Amino acid sequence: MSFQFSKRVPTNDSDPVGDILKVAGSPDIISFAGGLPAPELFPIDALKKVTNEVFDESGRSALQYASAIGYPALREQIANRMNKQGIQATVDNIMITTGSQQSIDITAKMFVNPGDTVIVEKPTYLCALDVFRSYGAHIVGVEMDEDGMKMDQLEKAVSDNPNTKFIYTIPNFQNPTGRTMSAERREKMIEIANKYDIMIMEDDPYGAIRFAGDDIEPVKFYDKQERVIYLSTFSKILAPGLRLGWIVMNKDLMPKYSVMKQSADVHSDNLTQHIVAKFMEEYDIDEHVNKIKKVYRKRENVMMAAIEKYFPAGVNYSHPEGGLFIWVEVPGDVDTIELFNTCIKHNVAFVPGEPFYPDKVTPGTFRLNYSNMSEDQIQTGIERLGSAIKETIAQTETSGVR
Repeated sequence: MSFQFSKRVPTNDSDPVGDILKVAGSPDIISFAGGLPAPELFPIDALKKVTNEVFDESGRSALQYASAIGYPALREQIANRMNKQGIQATVDNIMITTGSQQSIDITAKMFVNPGDTVIVEKPTYLCALDVFRSYGAHIVGVEMDEDGMKMDQLEKAVSDNPNTKFIYTIPNFQNPTGRTMSAERREKMIEIANKYDIMIMEDDPYGAIRFAGDDIEPVKFYDKQERVIYLSTFSKILAPGLRLGWIVMNKDLMPKYSVMKQSADVHSDNLTQHIVAKFMEEYDIDEHVNKIKKVYRKRENVMMAAIEKYFPAGVNYSHPEGGLFIWVEVPGDVDTIELFNTCIKHNVAFVPGEPFYPDKVTPGTFRLNYSNMSEDQIQTGIERLGSAIKETIAQTETSGVR
C-alpha cells in the first residue's frame, strides 16, 4: 500500500548524521563525534540507593499516572536551583519534560505556524533545526563570533522578518561552537526582543559545566517582561538516560504547555522524577557537578594543547570555558565530508559542520567533543586528526592547481 505522510515527514530516509555516528562507532576509531557525557562519572551507586528508597517509601505513587507539569518536589528543587542562578521562579513557573529535546518540540509546536520565522545562531544545534523545519518554520541564521550572536545582524534579521515568533539561542558553551554570549549581548538581545515584541527560547543544557572564567547570568536574568522561555536538563549534570529536562516560563503559559505536554506523552516518567528528586534531597548535586567540571577541564586542556601541537597553521578553533565542544574551521575550500572520510582512514572521527547550518554552509567546519574520551585517546586522536587535515589540505591545493 502507499503511505500518505504529513508534510512534516522528510521526503527521504537519509540520515547523514546517523550514518556518520554509525561509522564513528567502530571500536577501532577514536570518536570525537558524539555529544556524550563521560559515563564513568554517572553516580550509579547513589542512584541505585535512592531508587530503592523511592520504591520503599513511595513506590505506588511513583509508579502511578501523574500530573503533566511534573512531580511537585522536583519542581520545587529546580525552582531553588534557578533562583541561585538569578532566575526568579517558583513551582508555578516550572514544567518537567522528557529532556530538552521535548521542551524545544513543545515550544515550537505551540508557537510556530508554517511560514513563521525562527531566528537562530549560525551554526546551531542540529536537532533544534530539525524541529523547527518539521513545523514549517522559515529559519534565519545570524552569524556569531567569540562573544556569541552578533546583535547588529540579529536586529536586522528581526526587522527584515516581521513574522518572527522567537529567537532560539544557546548562550552558554554553545552547541556546536562552544562559544559563550557576553553579558552585554544578552542584555541587547532582551532590548531587541522588547522592541519588536518577540519571544526568546533560551536553551541552556551546558551552563552548569563552566570550568574556567566567570559565570554570566542567563538571558532570562535580564528579562523584565517574561518573554524568555528558559530550557535546561539533567542530561549533562546527572545522566542523559534519565531523559528529564525542564522549562521555566511565564506562569500564564502553564495551562497551554500542560495541554501540549499531555498530547505528547501525558507526563514524563514519574518514577524517574521521584528518583531524581530523592537524589537531590540526599546528595549535593553541585558537588557532583564539580567532579564533572574537573574531569572536563583536564580533557579540554589536553585537547587544546594537542590541537596547538598537531593542527596545521591557519586552522581556527574556539576556546570554550565549559561545556562539551570545540568548533574547528579549516581554511580554504575544504570539503568537510572528504575530510571526514580521510579521518576515518586515520581511525579518528568528528561531526561535520553541515547539519548545524540553517542555510548556506561554511566549508571545512566541524565539531569536536572532549568529554567522552580519555586523555590518552584525546592525545592520539588529535594527532591523527592533524595528519588527516594536512593530507586533505594538500589534496585540495593539488586539485585546485589542476
